[in-house]
Amino acid sequence: MLDIKFIRENVDIVKDAIKNKNEKADLDKILIMDKKKRKLQFNYDNLRAEQNKVSKEIPELKKAKKDTSELISEMGIISKNIKKISNELSEISSELNSELLKIPNIPYPDVPIGKSEDDNKFIKEWGEKKEFSFKPLDHLELNENLHYLDFKRAAKISGSGFSAYVGNGAILERALINFMLDFHIQKHGYKEISLPVIVNRKSMIGTGQLPKLEEDMYLVEQDDFFLVPTAEVSITNFYADEILPYTILPQKFVSYSPCFRREAGSYGKDTKGLQRIHQFNKVEMVRFVQPEYSYETLEEMLMDAEEILQALGLHYRVLNLSTADLSFAAAKTYDIEIWAPGSKKYFEVSSISNFESFQARRASIRFRDVDDKVKYVHTLNGSGVATPRTFIALIENYQNKDGSINIPECLRSYLKGFKEQRILV
Repeated sequence: MLDIKFIRENVDIVKDAIKNKNEKADLDKILIMDKKKRKLQFNYDNLRAEQNKVSKEIPELKKAKKDTSELISEMGIISKNIKKISNELSEISSELNSELLKIPNIPYPDVPIGKSEDDNKFIKEWGEKKEFSFKPLDHLELNENLHYLDFKRAAKISGSGFSAYVGNGAILERALINFMLDFHIQKHGYKEISLPVIVNRKSMIGTGQLPKLEEDMYLVEQDDFFLVPTAEVSITNFYADEILPYTILPQKFVSYSPCFRREAGSYGKDTKGLQRIHQFNKVEMVRFVQPEYSYETLEEMLMDAEEILQALGLHYRVLNLSTADLSFAAAKTYDIEIWAPGSKKYFEVSSISNFESFQARRASIRFRDVDDKVKYVHTLNGSGVATPRTFIALIENYQNKDGSINIPECLRSYLKGFKEQRILV
C-alpha cells in the first residue's frame, strides 16, 4: 500500500505506475475521497475541541451558581453532530482504504517500461546450453522410461493440472528440497521456518495477493481461509502488526512449502506436464531489512538463488522484469530462467523481488530505528527455488542416450534411497 500523503504529492508518478502496470485503480476518485475525509476529520476535531472546552466550563459555572441550561443544550447538539460525523468518517475511511488497496507499487527507476514480457531486459547468463550427440527428449518423453511422474493417476485423485511424483521421482524432488534448504541455511545464513499453509484473508491482503488475485487463489469458503500461493504469505505476515527493534534486523528466513494456484489466467499458456500445475513445492527466501539496505539485499538474494542453480550445473539467464510483467506489489523483480534442452525453452524457476515498504504498510510491519523513530521495514522475497521446472531442466540436462539420467554431485548424498525401480502401469 502507498502512503496517502505520497499519493497526494506525487499524483503523476502514481498515475504512471497504474498505467504502466496495466491496473485499473481510480486515482481521481481516491483523491476526492481523501479530500472529503480530511474535511470531515477537520470538522470532527473542531467539534471535539469545542466539546472538551464546554465540558470544562459547565462545572465551573455550576460552582458559581450560574445557569448552564443553554450550554448543556448546545452540548447535546454538538454530541449528535460528533456522532454523525464519526459515522461518516468511519464509512469514508473504509471506502478509501478499499480503493487504496487497488493502487500498485511504484516501479523502481531502472525497471523497463514495457507492454509485454518481450520488454523484459536481459541482465546476464551463467553457463552454456548443453550440447548432445543425440536428440534430447523432453521430460514427458523421458518419463516414459523413468516412470518418475504419474499424471494420469494424479488426475484421477484431484483433476487435471496436478502431478504425482513416484518412487525415484519422489526421492529426487525431496532431494532437491533438502539440498536447497541446507544450502541456504549453511552457506547463506538463513533461518529455517515452517508455518501454516492455510492463511486468513488479512494475511493475503498484507502481501498483496488480495484483492487483485482472488480468483487465482484457492479459497476455503466456510472459514474464509486461503491455501497459500507461496510461503511468502505466511513468512511475511510472521511479523504483521509488530514494531521490531532495529537490533534484530535484518531477518533472513527460508521455508519449504507446497504452493497452491488455480492458474485462472493461464488459458492459452503451455501447461504440459510439470510446466504449470495447481500444486507444487517451493523453497522460499524472505528478508526483512532497514530501507537503506533493501536494494543491495535484492542483489544478494539474486546471487543466493543463482548459486543453487550453479551448484546443480544448470545454464540460466537473468531478466529485469518490465512494468508489464512486474507483479502488482513489487517495485523491482529479477526472474531467473533455466534452459531445458528437451523442451527447447527457458523456464522461470525463481522471481526475486523488492517490495520496499508496500507490503509492510499493508501488514503493519514496522521497526524502531536508532533515532527512536518508528518506520516501515522493507520486505523482499524470492524462490530459492521452485521444484517442478527445476525438475524438468535437471532430468533433461542430465539425460543419457538410453533414457537414463545422471545425478549432479551436490544431490548424491540426498539420494540414498534412489534405486532402479518401476511402478505398476
